[in-house]
Amino acid sequence: MGTGNAVFLLPRQGHGVSKCCFSPCRWPSLMKHYSPTDYVNWLEEYKVRQKAGLEARKIVASFSKRFFSEHVPCNGFSDIENLEGPEIFFEDELVCILNMEGRKALTWKYYAKKILYYLRQQKILNNLKAFLQQPDDYESYLEGAVYIDQYCNPLSDISLKDIQAQIDNIVELVCKTLRGINSRHPSLAFKAGESAMIMEIELQSQVLDAINYVLYDQLKFKGNRMDYYNALNLYMHQVLIRRTGIPISMSLLYLTIARQLGVPLEPVNFPSHFLLRWCQGAEGATLDIFDYIYIDAFGKGKQLTVKECEYLIGQHVTAALYGVVNVKKVLQRMVGNLLSLGKREGIDQSYQLLRDSLDLYLAMYPDQVQLLLLQARLYFHLGIWPEKVLDILQHIQTLDPGQHGAVGYLVQHTLEHIERKKEEVGVEVKLRSHEKHRDVCYSIGLIMKHKRYGYNCVIYGWDPTCMMGHEWIRNMNVHSLPHGHHQPFYNVLVEDGSCRYAAQEPRLPWDTEQGGLPRQLFSGPVSKDRASSGWSPGLGLWPARKGPRRSRLVGRSHLKGFGPLRELGV
Repeated sequence: MGTGNAVFLLPRQGHGVSKCCFSPCRWPSLMKHYSPTDYVNWLEEYKVRQKAGLEARKIVASFSKRFFSEHVPCNGFSDIENLEGPEIFFEDELVCILNMEGRKALTWKYYAKKILYYLRQQKILNNLKAFLQQPDDYESYLEGAVYIDQYCNPLSDISLKDIQAQIDNIVELVCKTLRGINSRHPSLAFKAGESAMIMEIELQSQVLDAINYVLYDQLKFKGNRMDYYNALNLYMHQVLIRRTGIPISMSLLYLTIARQLGVPLEPVNFPSHFLLRWCQGAEGATLDIFDYIYIDAFGKGKQLTVKECEYLIGQHVTAALYGVVNVKKVLQRMVGNLLSLGKREGIDQSYQLLRDSLDLYLAMYPDQVQLLLLQARLYFHLGIWPEKVLDILQHIQTLDPGQHGAVGYLVQHTLEHIERKKEEVGVEVKLRSHEKHRDVCYSIGLIMKHKRYGYNCVIYGWDPTCMMGHEWIRNMNVHSLPHGHHQPFYNVLVEDGSCRYAAQEPRLPWDTEQGGLPRQLFSGPVSKDRASSGWSPGLGLWPARKGPRRSRLVGRSHLKGFGPLRELGV
């Protein structure tokens, strides 16, 4: 991996970041991990980053060889977990692969995305578990919400620091408005990160008035009534970008701003509609639910009485439901909302949101039998991670022996699945570089055009000669071709979704000036049903052969240069 045109100033001795000049910077995304006061030996730092990049590319290439015909198993990431050196360097190289220009090296991008997804989720989950072990008086609701956001969006550049900076900007606007209301307000003297609280109700009221004006009138934040059941409403970075959300996410934003300005609002896990409460009673007095005003951040900061809260949801509730909840309960409700949305998803056949929300919920409550059973069934349904399914089922059996019926059924079929995998014959890896394959002109991933019929297609497999039976060759009149069946044949996917088996000679390279094929042709494995679909006979155009030698369709490359599956040896 070369340095391209990057110019480096790499001093022999360590220097602070401010003394090191990158013109331009080779790995600009890494600079955020350094402080201007850091003492860094830049030459050694460069060497470590370069080595990590080479290791990353080596592992990505190995994934395409090992897992092109199956989902990456749980133990498939073990090599990554044992890597030496800073994890941020390895992640940065994966990001560089994903950001490669255009639609080049799509196989590498496919596996780099999987690896990066796994690495970041594991790190975030560990951070969340450590966060949940904090003492009860550590109440950073925003930090917990950001962990949920990060876990569900591991490929996005989301950090607590960036989200806090955006909220700090809103706080600055609130202070500007507050200064017009009361130029001597004590909140105006608060420094960043200070946790002081103001106790006078009138002064607190002025802060809330300023927050309502800035959030809802000036910045136009509002509750998302039109698209309520959208997971984006629960991700804090999206709430700030789109300026909309649902009651719980809007409440956490409102709460964070208010607390930074000295107003001690508290979260209330109210049924069907998350609220905040604002104490009106004297300090030290015995309080009940009527000593609070309840704030509806979803409803533009409207202040409600107990009776109005009941009107809001249309039912009477007990006093216990007006109580304050801790961070873990707030996160439980957020993840519960995501879990419900994940169960509703019908379009996403990977059930990624459901899988992510189950991971988060079980990280907080690892002994929830019904959710463990749902997770096991989900993995079983998707046909992935059978070994992990067995571990989950064993844990369920330990927690609740009464589940032996459902557990026994899944155990039996999972063991059968594992045995079938052991019996599967490995896919033959054919090398285009081999002398006996010298006549194979095109590689997997190339987009082509049929000479006679003009259809556009992408190659997902090839044979050095026609591998169909004699009857098929005779029926398709293959012998009428100049080279008959003694020439390379290609498995191709066509724009209409059909799979075909075509000879090399009636095909032309795709004209790259005309654009690409539909995106749906570039994702997921080719199913056996689609691979065996037929097509009317014609010169150089035949039904797809059964059992394609390559099952992963990865995309496009040009005829010259690196093909997207070259690392597979095709």
